[in-house]
Amino acid sequence: MPRSALHEQHESAGARFTDFGGWTMPLQYTGVLDEHRSVRTAAGVFDVSHLGRFEVIGPNATKTLRSQLCNDITKVEPGRAQYTMALNDGGGVEDDIIVWRLEEDRYWVMPNGTNSDDILARFSEAAGSDTAVRDIRSETTLLAVQGPEAPDIVERVLGAKPGRFRVAVSEAYDTTITAAGTGYTGERGAEICISNAHSGELWDALLEAGADPCGLGARDTLRLEMGFPLWGQDLSPSISPLEAGLAWVVDWNHDFVGKAALEAQRRNVPRRLVAFTTEGRAIPRSGYEVTSETGSGVVTSGNFSPTLEHGIGLALIAPPPDPSERLDVTIRGKQVPAEQADLPFIEK
Repeated sequence: MPRSALHEQHESAGARFTDFGGWTMPLQYTGVLDEHRSVRTAAGVFDVSHLGRFEVIGPNATKTLRSQLCNDITKVEPGRAQYTMALNDGGGVEDDIIVWRLEEDRYWVMPNGTNSDDILARFSEAAGSDTAVRDIRSETTLLAVQGPEAPDIVERVLGAKPGRFRVAVSEAYDTTITAAGTGYTGERGAEICISNAHSGELWDALLEAGADPCGLGARDTLRLEMGFPLWGQDLSPSISPLEAGLAWVVDWNHDFVGKAALEAQRRNVPRRLVAFTTEGRAIPRSGYEVTSETGSGVVTSGNFSPTLEHGIGLALIAPPPDPSERLDVTIRGKQVPAEQADLPFIEK
């Protein structure tokens, strides 16, 4: 099973490991709650090297991205990043993706780790002979520095800090470092890509500058508090961006795979992803049944919120409930009342 170039550093820091997208990655160090609070109050650094990343470069690069992704990359200039999705012909989400536009016709496409090989193959097939698609995951390390203090830490370590959804390229540790003001926690910070050979120096420097090592367990509770979807649960090949409440990710003014299906669904979305809260410490876990006054569904993501100190979750319900409808979640055989909520669950 693949593992990060920083695996030995994680072992030395006391990491507990698990399988993420087919990679052996840190789940936690001191504990999910401690690491969650570090990111919300100060700064944490996550090794997210399991995430996919490949370069698309050449005269046909922009055309390729526009045909394969539902957002329109031409809406952002070089030096910026964009959130988007790769759909199937039925309008379902094959993956949600961040794209870094480095130059006019040079991009880094960053899918989820589980889907990296499939999305890479899809782009390789779609690109013309004058456009190169090259995997860079095996040769690089990807770190995410997140939290209120993260921008200052990144600036001290790299000499530059990218703004929100902006991409910055700098020279440090005798190598080129590419960073973007993106992340999956709702906090400020950056995701930083560096060659494997120099990743240890960067990791040590970030820790010395004040970032706490954090595992992917805390990354999940942090993203859920913001209502950020997780592919494979809140998004899937059978769930469309319209059903997930993410219509803003779809640009209708260009052709892309899945557009016809979305246009048909646009007139009558059959189900909707709904945010909800429960009282107390009972956890509304993924797969639990949810009922509304007019329909039913399942929890797609749910957990205990360390910030709010009660249960939060997302549920896919058909038909979409009216915002005033009461919900019930079946937790360990007992129906627990739930209230619909606006996203994000916490104010940032």
